Amino acid sequence: MWSVNWRAVLQPTQFLRRTVTTAVSSSTQPSSQSAIKAADPLQPVYLTLSSLHGKKVKDQAVALDPTVFNHPIRRDILHLCAVHYLDAQRQGTASTKTRGEVRGSGRKIRPQKGTGRARLGDGQSPMLRGGGVAFGPKPRDFSTKLNRKVIEMGMRVALSAKLKDQRLGVVRRLHWYCPKTRTLKRRLDLLGWTTGTLFVTGESQVHPALRLAGRNLPGMDFKVVNDLHVYDLIKWRRVVLDVSAIQALERRLSRGWVDALEEPTVSQSQSAFPLLQSTSTEPRPVQLQ
Repeated sequence: MWSVNWRAVLQPTQFLRRTVTTAVSSSTQPSSQSAIKAADPLQPVYLTLSSLHGKKVKDQAVALDPTVFNHPIRRDILHLCAVHYLDAQRQGTASTKTRGEVRGSGRKIRPQKGTGRARLGDGQSPMLRGGGVAFGPKPRDFSTKLNRKVIEMGMRVALSAKLKDQRLGVVRRLHWYCPKTRTLKRRLDLLGWTTGTLFVTGESQVHPALRLAGRNLPGMDFKVVNDLHVYDLIKWRRVVLDVSAIQALERRLSRGWVDALEEPTVSQSQSAFPLLQSTSTEPRPVQLQ
């Protein structure tokens, strides 16, 4: 007859936990170098500062939150956010009349038998011209549900993809000095921001002179950061943000970055900005193309 330790059989979880605890306690402690490496905070992402007015901003960059602008690329999340946005844009007002809603008499068109022709009912039949529509569209709501955290992740992924593709720019302020379209077009031609450019400001409204000067220019648009969607970042080839827009995005999308500041840090000069040195081993700031 076999001898079985029923206590070990009935309590395998406690036995396994006791074994694992003993093995971990008897193992050697991790090295101090690996412990320090695990405690290091995320390094900020640096983006070269541009100027809309033509002022010199050489060796200036903005420190961005890596949890917002350095997120892993997830194409499936972008697809979910784009479908969710486009579904919400559908009006859903298409409507047709069924045979019960079409105006007309309910009298039978011809006798059921004796004519040698096909049998017909009233004139509202879907088989007849001017009759009702079978299974036609009715007003409906096409909007779908998507969790808020998924939409926030989609915004992080879209911003990170733009930065990775060097299609994200940042300026101090999105202001323009006159409402003349010709002056703005001349400046944008020099910067290469003429086609497929979306300007996003963190202020309550777009600057009036900038909006008047750019509303007749094709291939560009102006938005406030509260109206920015994931689909906008996917649709437009190039996105230009001001510092207040970056501050608003980081305040809304940041995931507890340890070194996050109240405002994006603008670094200047060689002494205050060592990461821009050509001899540095750190990643260089990204420039807008």
